[in-house]
Parts: sequence; C-alpha cells; structure tokens
Amino acid sequence: MTVHDTARQLPEIAVLRDHCRSLATLEAVLSPEWEYRYHSFDSRWSDTEEMASMRNGSGDEYSIVFSSAGAYVRGHAHESAMNPYREGAPWPGVLDEVPHVFRSCVAEPAFADEDGMPVVTACLWREAKDDTWHAGTIDFPEDSAGDPDGSGYLFQLLTDRSAEAFRRFAEDYYQIPVELTAVRHVYTLSPLTDQVIRALNPSVTPADLAADLSRIGYPAG
Repeated sequence: MTVHDTARQLPEIAVLRDHCRSLATLEAVLSPEWEYRYHSFDSRWSDTEEMASMRNGSGDEYSIVFSSAGAYVRGHAHESAMNPYREGAPWPGVLDEVPHVFRSCVAEPAFADEDGMPVVTACLWREAKDDTWHAGTIDFPEDSAGDPDGSGYLFQLLTDRSAEAFRRFAEDYYQIPVELTAVRHVYTLSPLTDQVIRALNPSVTPADLAADLSRIGYPAG
C-alpha cells in the first residue's frame, strides 16, 4: 500500500474531519492522560485551522490540517525507507506537487525538525473544490515492498473507519475490553451520555471530559 492507495480510500473532507473528532473523543475517554493517547484533535489549532493528529511515541505520526482551503495530510513512518533522515531531505516527489494553498503547511515548523527539514514520508491533499484526494508523483524505493511510505500503517484507522477497526486498535493498545456499541455511538457524534462514557471507562465522568470535548469540538448534548 502507498499514499496513492490511501488517496483512493479516504472519504470527503467533512467525513474525515468528523471521523478524526470521533477518534480523539474515544481516546479522551479511554485515556485521561493526554500523553498516552494516539489520536488528538484541536479545533483551535490556529485562528483559521483545525488539526487532527496521531503519534505513537516511537516516531510514527500524522497531522491533518483542516481549513477553508481544504485539507492537508502529512505522515511520517520512522522505519520507512523514505524517512527523510536517511538522505537529509524528503523523498523526491512527496512534497514537490503540493499546491500553493498548502505550502504554508509544508513549511510549518511543527511538522519539521529543528533544522527546518519537513519530517514526512507520505503527503496527501484535497482542496475544497476537489472531488478526489491527491498525492505526488513518486518513484517508490524498489527494495521496500508492501508499505514503502508507511501509509498502510499510519492511516489504517482513516481508511478502515469501522467501529470494529477502532476496537481492535484500542484493545491491543490499552489492553482492556472496548464496548463496540459505545464506539458506534461516538462515531455518529451523538451527545455523550453518562452511560456511554461509563461503558468505555467507568472511572471517567462528564466533568473530566469537558475541557477535552471543548478542544475537540465534539457536539454538546
């Protein structure tokens, strides 16, 4: 799988945005400590942008910037043969065709190292007027089979948006049973009830989640 396969499987921008908010909300309930979560969503990342993110603590991460221009996706898989640290620059083609409206995202310091090099192995974008996702023209490394840019791993919960896929991830990562009905409830962005919260994590209360839900922009009841 490559970023081009991911581009064919991602939904339209609004659907992806809502899905990312759901992922962040589920993890806010499952993991009260922010630093242990994989998925986050900041509805106030800037005055004009929202950002969804994933980080696993081992160097694998993605960021999705949502704005009036559309959506920009940057992913980094640290074990990929396309890791920019191997050659001191992003792999040819990954960023070369990013349109002007997203060039500020390419140069964003939060997505670069201390020397200003973009930390990226996979990049996609979709302008608000587009009906498909796009990625650059890339000659993928010949000796890297299966998932050369890390897209298959990085974006697996964005291309498989089923509640079952999240449950598999969460049960493996958190080592706890996860109630599928509650996951489905959050996936519809329905108001969080005490019952749904308790089904996911009995130790968390609505008051505990208030700040997180505000930051995520999860719909209020």
